[in-house]
Amino acid sequence: MVGNGMAGARTVEEILARGGRDRFAVTMIGDEPYGNYNRIMLSHVLAGEQSLDDDELMLNPMSWYAQNGITLHAGDRAVAIDRFAKSVTCESGREIGYDVLVIATGSLTHFPNMDGLREPDGRLARGVFGFRTIADTNGMLQMATAGDDVRAVVVGGGLLGLEAAYGLRTQGVDVDVVHSPGHLMNQQLDAHGGRVLRRRIESLGVGVHTSRRTTAVLRDPSGDVTGVTFTDGSRLDADMVVVTAGIRPNVELARRAGLVIERGIVVDDQMRCEDESSVYAVGECAQHRGEVYGLVAPLWEQAAVLADVLTGTDPTASYHGSRPSTKLKVAGVDVAAMGVQGPEREDDEFVQFYEPRSGTYKSVVVRDDKLIGAMLLGDISKAAFLTQAFDEKVALPAERISMLFDMGTPSASTGAAELADDAQVCNCNGVTKGAIVESVRAGACSVADVVARTRAGKGCGSCKGMVSDIVALAAGGDLATDEAAERYVPCIPMTKPELLGAIRASNLRSVSEVFAALAPDGEDATAKMPLASLLRIVWGPDWTDERGALFINDRVHANIQRDGTFSVVPQIAGGVTTPDQLRRIADVAEKYSVPMVKITGGQRIDLLGVRKEDLPAVWEDLDMPSGFAYGKSMRTVKTCVGTDYCRFGLGDSTALGIAVEKRFMGLETPAKLKLAVTGCPRNCAEALCKDIGAVAVGDAGAAADRWEIYVGGAAGAHVRKGDLLATVESGDEVIRIIGLFIQHYREQARWLERTYAWVPRVGIDELRAVLVDDRDGIVAGLQDRIEASVAGYRDPWRERTAPRSPAQFASALPLLPLPMVPAR
Repeated sequence: MVGNGMAGARTVEEILARGGRDRFAVTMIGDEPYGNYNRIMLSHVLAGEQSLDDDELMLNPMSWYAQNGITLHAGDRAVAIDRFAKSVTCESGREIGYDVLVIATGSLTHFPNMDGLREPDGRLARGVFGFRTIADTNGMLQMATAGDDVRAVVVGGGLLGLEAAYGLRTQGVDVDVVHSPGHLMNQQLDAHGGRVLRRRIESLGVGVHTSRRTTAVLRDPSGDVTGVTFTDGSRLDADMVVVTAGIRPNVELARRAGLVIERGIVVDDQMRCEDESSVYAVGECAQHRGEVYGLVAPLWEQAAVLADVLTGTDPTASYHGSRPSTKLKVAGVDVAAMGVQGPEREDDEFVQFYEPRSGTYKSVVVRDDKLIGAMLLGDISKAAFLTQAFDEKVALPAERISMLFDMGTPSASTGAAELADDAQVCNCNGVTKGAIVESVRAGACSVADVVARTRAGKGCGSCKGMVSDIVALAAGGDLATDEAAERYVPCIPMTKPELLGAIRASNLRSVSEVFAALAPDGEDATAKMPLASLLRIVWGPDWTDERGALFINDRVHANIQRDGTFSVVPQIAGGVTTPDQLRRIADVAEKYSVPMVKITGGQRIDLLGVRKEDLPAVWEDLDMPSGFAYGKSMRTVKTCVGTDYCRFGLGDSTALGIAVEKRFMGLETPAKLKLAVTGCPRNCAEALCKDIGAVAVGDAGAAADRWEIYVGGAAGAHVRKGDLLATVESGDEVIRIIGLFIQHYREQARWLERTYAWVPRVGIDELRAVLVDDRDGIVAGLQDRIEASVAGYRDPWRERTAPRSPAQFASALPLLPLPMVPAR
């Protein structure tokens, strides 16, 4: 099997399910150094909803290959096929013989011919990305988190482009999408649907530019991206460019082997390559009856047919093509589409519902009493019924409008009951209703159990509601509660408050101790970083630091970049600096040849491109506190001029902001905290859209020390005005209330849950009752614990010691967690 992607691995799974392990010695070749992972989930990783080391990302971990007797050559690209000697040669020089060869090389990002896109040697320019692989996603994440004012242009407004834009916007990047056709997702949606989707995308703060063709990527003399230009001569500024202008079948290996190539590798109904008896192709690289499929569902169908043929389970099995229907979530918007977009003949029946205000668009196209096309945007509750109708498994109602609304056709829940067993529920992973029902009959007693057994709902997530309905029906309504849903980490059966109590009671100070004492099934790699964060919240500097429990940023106290260099951000409290600090920063930038010195949106100076081996010396020469631009921590407090110079100032925002930042700097929190203090309701420091913001209030022209404290604000991908927590009469009281809020958030919020999600989940009235009115009598305890945390804070840059190992600052460390080794 040449190819270890979703189609190749699925084919091997199907072969194994038919007893193939007894018939074949299976060898798989993959050019990425991982097991098989779900590319659909990369958009969730980019959006920060999952991490690259999340088990849900991996469809087949390395252990799966060993358990099934499969020889895997990962990270070793196949470069040649000798059809006469029946062998495959890899980039490493390894030569592998075969009796049967399956090519599943998938597809590649299509990079249009644009000036400045590549270096002279053919490599993509620095700051230019596709969006197909873990490496692509990693590169974008590193650049997106490198500073506070990163700008991106996404070239291509299809599904992948919008997912990239959504993910980057969620990371706080300013994003513009450029699309040459007249409306977004033109392959799936008509113009009305495209307009509805555009409104939704623009509401996220993403710029949308349709009917614009990109002609060049602009770069400065150092090679860094500065923007893009269009056919009309206009331009957009950018620090990175993401190209999602379609995909192309990856056929060069097959072409060099002399196989028949048109758009893809030409195959027959048994997925056999033309003029070959022992070479097959499957997935996005294969062309069947003139069609090349880029959706997952047809790939699963091809894999099943090929497995039947190769194992002899059904030698006559044949693939006749697919009528793919798509159900997915695009930038948080539910979309379902199938068949044609609109009427193509005069006698076609066409029914539309178009309501831009609510973000809803629905349409159906009927010909000769058969559904030949449907489109749902926003409200996809009728998707299950329409999918059955499209597959001609149910009759159409006489009133066509009832296909779009509950007017005689099955409701969403009824639709789940009436779905045929072979109806595909999860398009991302090819899971049918029958497979879900069978898993319940086999003992799965909750939705989480079913998801774990079948993978249904582990792709884009748009089918989770239907999966829940089917599970409930199959269980007769007797559905177990998923106990893991309320756990801080899945492997420990405790809520966060319970886990905090257990850690304190048992004096557990390292992640490995927590696993040993509290995790029934032992260590879980995905729990290491959240547990390390929790231990630092409880014990401060007295936790036991185990290197494998921390992300590389926390291990070296700097933010890793795409090219393996780092971003160093010293603290400039309240945005107020001195000539001495500026001189030191300038001297360091010159001494270590720092490629970019950037003023951030958080009123700090970012040194970008620092080599890892230079980090200790850079810290030594700067001799300034860490600005914690890399941590899940209190990061920065933005301030305005306040009363010292501004004629509108009502409160000394600069002094108060500096006091807040110096008091709470660097404290570990479930997710990053950004604060602001502004001297009057004109809100120049944007305090209303920060995690915590303080605004001076009072009568115009009269300075006062009266402050409103807002919490749970956001101005990234999620735009939210903060809720008013309290109005207080002094700066000291501002600091006290902020400390109570931070400590309560530290102890109660989920891992990576920003305040803009936590505050509405808990409720501002509840927070006001607990923190301001002390309804539950916990304020004194919160105050004591935040005092202890503040007193125990240690600046990691000032605690400079010898490296823990020769490799600590020698070169870029792997981005995934390492085995845990106690620090000496």
